[in-house]
Amino acid sequence: MRAVVVGSGIVGLSTAYELLRAGHHVVVVSAEPIDSTTSFLAAAVWFPTAAGPTDRVAAWSVETFTHLARLAHEDVPGARMCESLAVYRDEPATPSWSAAVREFRRARPDELPPHYRFGFRFAVPLLEMPIFLPWLESQVGQAGAYRVRRTVRSLDELDDLAPDVIVNCAGLRAGSLADDAEVYPIRGQIVRITNPGISVSVRDEAHPLGRAYVHPRTHDCILGGSLETGAWDQTPDPQLTQSILRRCRDLVPQLTGAEVIETLVGLRPGRAEVRLEIAHTDSSSIPVIHNYGHGGSGITIAHGCAREVSALIETL
Repeated sequence: MRAVVVGSGIVGLSTAYELLRAGHHVVVVSAEPIDSTTSFLAAAVWFPTAAGPTDRVAAWSVETFTHLARLAHEDVPGARMCESLAVYRDEPATPSWSAAVREFRRARPDELPPHYRFGFRFAVPLLEMPIFLPWLESQVGQAGAYRVRRTVRSLDELDDLAPDVIVNCAGLRAGSLADDAEVYPIRGQIVRITNPGISVSVRDEAHPLGRAYVHPRTHDCILGGSLETGAWDQTPDPQLTQSILRRCRDLVPQLTGAEVIETLVGLRPGRAEVRLEIAHTDSSSIPVIHNYGHGGSGITIAHGCAREVSALIETL
């Protein structure tokens, strides 16, 4: 089939690549280059966040974990396995995602930050998106995809590309393309700092000042974060920046004194549940597969969702 994929973030490019692998002809349509996507800004550590439904997200997460772990093993640019630590002030239950990760165990007291009594150690994939996303885009191009730079206001505008099927992976814009009022922004602010020698990713999802995470990359660390539902403002908030720095220094005291490089804001595509299903536009017989609403889990479930899109196309 000739598939037109709308969107060039991690979901769109993952979908395009899977369709190419299945032997389809693919056109990728996007309004902006990949370095303008929310995916390009992402801290990009595998971890299910702000996405549903629970059972489907769990299945997509496992499939994506296996795929990303394989890419890390193959030394794909920007992909690696990262030792991780989730910390808690109160004794936690074993998290639902524990069976999906590698080397899951209770953290020893000497592995915990000051003032924390509980934690889990595990290993998950980490993607350095300024490296990985261009690699994925190049793979899509080398596999034969045709690229079109265009702002799409209606899926009917794609008729000139002669699609047999349209796949809507347009992130936050996907809602307006599908006339879906259930899509909303989830504002995320992160702080990028120099890496003082940190190699373990650390997170506290229940920090008193807000969720906190420290994700080390080769030459920097990504600190976060925020999940501000319904917020459209992409201007960095200086007070939130200071709060993020304070939270993350609680987790990793070695960050004190590290240089702040920049503060960035991205808008994740939120929805109560990921929409992944076949539909039709009002004025066309061309089938549409919607694949959007991944919240904060785009990196975590993109490959699993892409595989499901590929399977759905086989039913058309």
